[in-house]
Amino acid sequence: MTTGHSARLPTGALGTAFVVLWCTGYPVARIALDHCGPFTLLVLRFGFASLIYAALARYAQAPWPRGRQALHTVLIGLLQIALQFGGAYLAAALGVNVGLIALVISTMPIVTALFGLASGEPVLPLQWLGFVFGLGGVALALGASIHLGGGPGLGAYLALAASLIGISLGTVYQKRCGAQVDLRSGLALQHVVATAALLPFALYEGLRLDSSVTLFVSLGWLVVINSLGGFGLFYVLLRRGAVNQVATLFFLMPPVTAVLDYLALGDVLTRWQVSGIGLAALGVYLGTRPPPR
Repeated sequence: MTTGHSARLPTGALGTAFVVLWCTGYPVARIALDHCGPFTLLVLRFGFASLIYAALARYAQAPWPRGRQALHTVLIGLLQIALQFGGAYLAAALGVNVGLIALVISTMPIVTALFGLASGEPVLPLQWLGFVFGLGGVALALGASIHLGGGPGLGAYLALAASLIGISLGTVYQKRCGAQVDLRSGLALQHVVATAALLPFALYEGLRLDSSVTLFVSLGWLVVINSLGGFGLFYVLLRRGAVNQVATLFFLMPPVTAVLDYLALGDVLTRWQVSGIGLAALGVYLGTRPPPR
């Protein structure tokens, strides 16, 4: 997965494909959650993805992480997969508005930059400017749909904060300590760990699901397109570029998701959202510029 065709494709093309694939998970998950409990859905998704990644690793005779590499891989799986998705899904289940969740998670580039500064990775002035435009575009696209009224308690927002920390710290950790691990075997182990970590929550909600065709189709999409394609491209991009440049792509997630919601679910696409897409795209352009030689 890390060599061959993906090694020859331009990074811009891989980044575009990553954003589109990753964003499809939001409307598809909304469809699947009408037929399945949130943690049950995550356990099924990560469990099936781990089996496919393990089969790919076995077919390619890829080496499995051992010793310290295995420990790093386990911790990345807990942060990047279990904590990120578990926290976000728990926040949604406790009543946090989906638009607010998307807005908070889209600040990942800024939090990642702060973690990167602590570990010695510089942030260029142009990248900070890109962060400002990117965050502004996200706020413009989602501001009209976010409601901060009463309802969710402190626990819901703590879960959302944990999700943000999980994806931010996990991204830096993957770049620093996971780059030497084969993607197939590494992601297999990460998904196994995430499945085991979230299984108690799925059992608590009673493994709630139905046997509808809609659930099976949406689950298959989440496994193949998002867990395999999305995470595979994400880690390939991390190996190619700096953490801050790759993380900046997340500013595009909420605006692009709004377009996909419009196309797939018929949600209204407003002028504010279109303007936010353009501003977020400018932020990504500035934030992903290579440093001057």
